[in-house]
Amino acid sequence: MPAARESLLDAAYTALARRPWPGVRMVDVAAVAGVSRQTLYNEFGSKEGLARALLRRETDGYLHGVERALAEEREPAERLAAVAAWTVGAARGNALVRAALTGCWSERLPTPSRAAGAPSSVPAQRRADAGVPSSAELLGMVRDRAVAALGGRGRGRDPELALACESAVRLALSYVVAPARDDDDPAELVRGAIGRWVAGR
Repeated sequence: MPAARESLLDAAYTALARRPWPGVRMVDVAAVAGVSRQTLYNEFGSKEGLARALLRRETDGYLHGVERALAEEREPAERLAAVAAWTVGAARGNALVRAALTGCWSERLPTPSRAAGAPSSVPAQRRADAGVPSSAELLGMVRDRAVAALGGRGRGRDPELALACESAVRLALSYVVAPARDDDDPAELVRGAIGRWVAGR
């Protein structure tokens, strides 16, 4: 029932924008999604399961955006700059992505956890129940995707390329943690700091 699952996740995300997670009620999420409360429980198992699925979806969405930025037919420095711009934009627009990237979880948000007990009968929920990556793991995933996209496959791991890719992501995260003025551009900072090295490869 993928359509119902997405509708429920959308409803939970909307509810979270209006009130802290402890105040989000399962009956309200089901009503907004237009399904029964039993359907919600069948899909997610519990409110904690719904939280894990929501966190997984938002984290996966962020990583898909990273992959789109890296897949563009542009120079390597421009692709890293696009990842930086996407990272800052995604974090500004989505509190769950911001928390996943920084590791700073407020009491308003559901906290990441792994499910205990028997695995869910719903395949998508089994993935969600494994939990979301920590901020360090998430940064590593972005770095590794960037290394692969910029030619790091098949040659063994290039430590300098990995360092450049990780530095680009860390520069972007500095804009998430300490927002800059409106006219500051994280992509420009990445181009300036990383661009010369990447261009010389």
